[in-house]
Order: sequence, then structure tokens, then C-alpha cells
Amino acid sequence: ASIVYVQGIHIDIPIISTKYRGFKAVYPIKLLYTSNIPVILASALLANAIFMGQMLWANYNPQNSNPLFNSLAQYDPENPQSPTGGILYYMTPPRSLETTAQDPVRAGVYVIFLTTIVTIFGKLWVELGGLSPKAAAKNLLDADVQVPGFRRSEWSVETLLNRYIPSVTIIGGVVIGLLAATSDVLNVFGSGIGILLMVDILVNYYNLLVREQVDIHMPKLAALIGRK
Repeated sequence: ASIVYVQGIHIDIPIISTKYRGFKAVYPIKLLYTSNIPVILASALLANAIFMGQMLWANYNPQNSNPLFNSLAQYDPENPQSPTGGILYYMTPPRSLETTAQDPVRAGVYVIFLTTIVTIFGKLWVELGGLSPKAAAKNLLDADVQVPGFRRSEWSVETLLNRYIPSVTIIGGVVIGLLAATSDVLNVFGSGIGILLMVDILVNYYNLLVREQVDIHMPKLAALIGRK
């Protein structure tokens, strides 16, 4: 429920069409502006780090006798599925309340680490994925819309979007990172990334159904906004 609520938080910027007089709409900037992409990237990074740690341990430190490799990762020789010590140990979630209670430092470090990595990936994705204020301003102008009260120029629209997008990117990254990390620590069914993906897919399907209903029952409106 909390994830669905957070998914619905957004800032609406009013826009008007320069092509169709009287047409008004809003340009929503979601709190989770980068969606789940930063969490997916962070999870992939952690998975690769753990995989590399297992390979190094199996080849060079199978008995946990090398202090240098022990600082990176230690594994149980009888069950080398997850690290039992080293840096990688704190990069993996406890996966249960009992384990969290036994080692709260590990849980705290994991939450802080994952939240930080997700926020960094969020900033990078905005710049590299065409979601920056400059790219968003260009997309709006290319769609023949403008913001009331602002000149129809890329610079003025970019200035407006700069008030929101950088802040929303950081806040959204922290929020989604905390949600994913907390879900992992509490051992929520499906893991943190799984829950976030499921909710995101369901919300997208709901929005798709709404748009299809507009196409079916209000074809003139669909034609006006360029859907037919």
C-alpha cells in the first residue's frame, strides 16, 4: 500500500497546446521520477560484486586463511551461497528479522549503502536517459505545448523544470532505495526489487487501460491529443 501511495505522488505543471486553442492539460513530475531503473541497476551491481567475490574466494581463499581476501569476503565452505564476513557481507541484506536483531549493524549499513547507490544511479539515469530538465523541455516544445505564463523557449521551460526535477530525483532515489532496502531486510515476499517491479507493472497496466478506454469511448478526445 505504501508503494502504491508513493507511486501516485506527483507535481502537476499546467500546459497548453499551441496547436489547438483551448486545450489544457498537465505535465506530471512523479516523486519516483526515475521509476525502478536505479534499483534495477543497483541490484545488478550488487549481484555482480557478490558473484565476483564468490569466484575470488573459491579460487584464492577457500579456507578463509588469507587476511586480504577475508577483508573483501568470507564464505562458509559448506554453504558458500552468501558471504559470512568482509565488505560483501555488509552489502547483502540479513533477509529476516531474527538475523537483523542479531546483527543490526549489518542491516543499517546495507540500508544506507543501497539507498546511496540507488540515489547515485538515479542522478546518472536522469542525465543519460533523456530525463533531464533540458531534455524534458525540448520534448514539451516538440509536442507543440507550452507552460502558461512562460515564454515558448527551451531556456524558460528548462528553468521551470529545474525547480523540481533535480530535487525530485534525489528525494525519489532516497525513497525508493529505502523501500527496496527495507523490504529486503524484512524479507518481504518477492524481495524489495520484486515488489517495486510488480507495483510499477500494475500501475502501468492500469494507466494503459485508462488510455484505451479514452480511445474507445471518447474518440474525438483521443484524436485531439494525437492518439488516433
